[in-house]
Amino acid sequence: MQIQFLGGTGTVTGSKYLVRSKSATVLIDCGLFQGHRQLRERNWSALPVPARDIDAVILTHAHLDHSGYLPLLVRQGFRGNIYCSEATFDLCKLLLPDSGHLQEEDAAFANRHGFSKHAPAMPLYTEQDARQALQYFVPISFGRAVEVAGDLRASLAPGGHILGAAIVSLSDGTTTTVFSGDLGRSDDVLMVPPARFEHADYVVVESTYGNRRHDRSDPMLPLGQAIRDTVARGGVVVIPAFAIGRVQSLLYYLHLLKDLGAIPSTLPIYLDSPMAVDATAIYHKHRAHHRLNPAQCDAMCHTARMINTVDESKQLDLRRIPMVIISASGMATGGRVLHHLKAFASDPRNTILFAGFQAAGTRGAALVAGADTVKIHGVQVPVRAQVVHVDNLSAHADADEIIAWLARCKVPPKKTFVTHGEPEAAAALCQRIENELQWTASVPAHLDIVAL
Repeated sequence: MQIQFLGGTGTVTGSKYLVRSKSATVLIDCGLFQGHRQLRERNWSALPVPARDIDAVILTHAHLDHSGYLPLLVRQGFRGNIYCSEATFDLCKLLLPDSGHLQEEDAAFANRHGFSKHAPAMPLYTEQDARQALQYFVPISFGRAVEVAGDLRASLAPGGHILGAAIVSLSDGTTTTVFSGDLGRSDDVLMVPPARFEHADYVVVESTYGNRRHDRSDPMLPLGQAIRDTVARGGVVVIPAFAIGRVQSLLYYLHLLKDLGAIPSTLPIYLDSPMAVDATAIYHKHRAHHRLNPAQCDAMCHTARMINTVDESKQLDLRRIPMVIISASGMATGGRVLHHLKAFASDPRNTILFAGFQAAGTRGAALVAGADTVKIHGVQVPVRAQVVHVDNLSAHADADEIIAWLARCKVPPKKTFVTHGEPEAAAALCQRIENELQWTASVPAHLDIVAL
């Protein structure tokens, strides 16, 4: 067997791991690159293997940096099965068509306003491309081993992180490789902790927070403080949030804050993401895979007023009363939140609150770093609003939690590959694995091929 690292190296986006055995070629994850232009341009480049030669895809979870390239893969000729958990399939039915639709909208907007360098601007793929890709999904239950292709078998175990997230174990009967996907946290407010694994010959582990420890304090404290301060100024809180995972955690925390009287019970809260509205309802369907009971799930779903139409979204930008707007995307790379940032970023009474990791090169990272202006739809928008980053709302395990998860493996693997992290984070985690666990570890580079 061999692995080629087609993505998720030197960055937290674009996760793609090509595994070749004697009789099969399988892709673990099929994500979009996001962030710096040099990374985004990789989305337009051909893969080093023809799509038709890939026998199957296995997804760790639904986030676009792990699933968002699938419509392109199918358009390029892939015709195999796409294996994932049942909840991941339900979420991909929302995420992928929405991604195609947004790309079509963004291209059309760029063409109308003439700010693209391309004439005409084109979407990476369309909503129809995404719906075509959904025909190849094969959802499987956690713990069930399946014949993926040729001599390769796989099974999924809960990974935490978001609904449906999975740890993938892949074997050719001789060699077993475990792919962590994005690991969740042991004390996440919504999700169960990642499942342990007892044996693997090789491990591919994420390192998003590989050089950091999460603040162990209650995230409701800074979240409530930021909202109270903004309300006192008469301002608006805009929260860019991932429609899957972060939105649901935020809604539950906001419900608790209102219930405790920590923020005004009458404060309007709006969820301006049709996909997030539908995704929140999916949590009812898959209650066995998260911590909330039915009453808590109901409370989460009814915390905010759901905004569905474009006209309703536009009306929010005309309001100048204290309110909270939650809208995708979480790194402010696209979607309706960009219009809200254009409307509210220039007013010092307002707050822009980030509740998750911001990849290098994204607007979110620039805002968190203190940018005075940010470019949106070809226009430089001044940033005078307060920018708050509540980092301990993250759904990713931190460095200590990743080490603890790895340490549960009874027999050290032959080698551990550290991926899905910015260079400093990946290097720091690699060093900790070698020093603390006494394992052999390395940080692969883009397109590296490793024989197992």
